[in-house]
Amino acid sequence: MQLNINGAMQQVDVEPDTPLLWVLRDTLGMTGTKYGCGLAQCGACTVLVDGVATRTCVTPVEAVEGSEITTIEAIGNDPVGRKVVEAWVDNQVPQCGYCQSGQVMAATSLLKETPNPTEEDIAAAMTNLCRCGTYNAISAAVRQAAEA
Repeated sequence: MQLNINGAMQQVDVEPDTPLLWVLRDTLGMTGTKYGCGLAQCGACTVLVDGVATRTCVTPVEAVEGSEITTIEAIGNDPVGRKVVEAWVDNQVPQCGYCQSGQVMAATSLLKETPNPTEEDIAAAMTNLCRCGTYNAISAAVRQAAEA
């Protein structure tokens, strides 16, 4: 199976129903995408698939063949993603950092779809869980990235 990941074609020999998360982490060694719950509830495994935030723990690899997959490893190459990362740093969002790759991916997807989000848009899109409770800093960083 061939996958377009971060702008490069990757050949992988996996079962079609293998979750994309495990292909990224175990097969390709891209460990920026994290395993959290395995139920698409927490968002630690979020990447962009054709620009849309996608929970990889429940996405079979066969479902993304032919799609453009962007992981945290390459988000800085995207102009919107770069603004998000800069805002994350400026606002000192991470505490433990475990959920942050998924948070950055969700914020990037939001801002690509809605460049000037309302507070309600941010609340609706930023549903990833953060055990450290950095939700106020996350919201501030999303607002800053939108204004940049």
